[in-house]
Amino acid sequence: MSDLLNRDQKYVWHPFTQMQTAPEPLPIVRAKDAFLYTEDGREYLDCNSSWWVNIHGHGNEYIANAISTQLKTLDHVIFAGVTHPAAVDLSERIIGLLPDPLSRVFFSDDGSTSVEVALKMAFQFWFNQGAARHRVLALEGAYHGDTFGAMSVGQRDYFNSPFEQFFFDVDFLDFPVASNHVQLLSQANELFSTNEFAALIVEPLVQGSAGMRMYAASFLDKLTALAQKHGVKVIFDEVMTAWGRTGTLFAMDQCQVKPDIVCLSKGLTGGVLPLGLTVASDEMYEAFLSEEKVKAFLHGHSFTGNPLCCAAALANLDLFEKQDTRDNITRISNMHQQFAIEIAALRGVTDARHLGTIVAVELTDLSNKAYFSSLRDLAYDFFIQRGFLIRPCGNVIFLNPPYCITNEQLQQAYKVIRQFIEKTFPVD
Repeated sequence: MSDLLNRDQKYVWHPFTQMQTAPEPLPIVRAKDAFLYTEDGREYLDCNSSWWVNIHGHGNEYIANAISTQLKTLDHVIFAGVTHPAAVDLSERIIGLLPDPLSRVFFSDDGSTSVEVALKMAFQFWFNQGAARHRVLALEGAYHGDTFGAMSVGQRDYFNSPFEQFFFDVDFLDFPVASNHVQLLSQANELFSTNEFAALIVEPLVQGSAGMRMYAASFLDKLTALAQKHGVKVIFDEVMTAWGRTGTLFAMDQCQVKPDIVCLSKGLTGGVLPLGLTVASDEMYEAFLSEEKVKAFLHGHSFTGNPLCCAAALANLDLFEKQDTRDNITRISNMHQQFAIEIAALRGVTDARHLGTIVAVELTDLSNKAYFSSLRDLAYDFFIQRGFLIRPCGNVIFLNPPYCITNEQLQQAYKVIRQFIEKTFPVD
């Protein structure tokens, strides 16, 4: 065992890891484009963009130069009672990309905190008006983060059992499939008609941690419209779905009816620095304006509006203005579509689906353990041994690679997935 791994084992506690049984972590010391490199020179294709964030690939010089330039000018400053050019520029450009009615940007640190902010905004919106709206509607299978508010509106079984007693009550709709749309909309209408709901929160079009489950924009349009008809504030958690992942810049671009609040993070800085944004409508913003200070939104983080993070995000937006980025998203999407068609025919494949730069292959799991399926560890180890960093969600193997990945590299990833399936589910 190397010195790095020895010291890691002695001092570090890793996320989403059973430290007693987990294998040694990969000792990554360098990264470039779509590859990660270990201290002994092995290379791994980063097929999930390092937890879905590194959308342009590692070591992007344009983003690095933007951070370096900003560091020499202003590294950090308190954001309460202070402003700075990078935060204002980023807010202005974000609003220019988002549809109406989204018009006000609140800064935080990551995806979970952007969701916390959105929920607090929704609850306080009604509190400031003296209205008793305390309930929230979410979708079964949701994942919105690991802070307490975010856990409350997420799937209750997988990670959150020790904390259940601390959550606020949330109503859940079944995951939407073609056969239950009418039923779900009727159920939602009945719930919203109580006038007790403050908010509806969804991952638009794709539920990430549930195994990249995908649903129709037409259903989301109807659900959003129904919520807004009853005054319920709609939150789109686009932490994972934004920045080209669904084929458009934002998932909401495929929807006709827009939310009252959107949460952004992950690829916001190109996956280089942590930053979260919660963008709300003027109606939301104006509900906090008052002569009474207690009606202000009394929330903040030490690194709110950090200039370095803002500079990285601005550079990321520059990259999205380039035709190469848009072409790469289309190229990857087209290749995924063909792969999904081909892989669906294999034995052991329950479903193969794709949207934008995401492709997911759901495997037959007789244990019915979903996220905790033993197939996950078998697949992960199989891929690691062959130089691919692919982290399945239970029995769902998926790719959401950086946009710099080449056609040849994608074909190699498809090939190793096919090899695993054929080995695990051999033809008689």
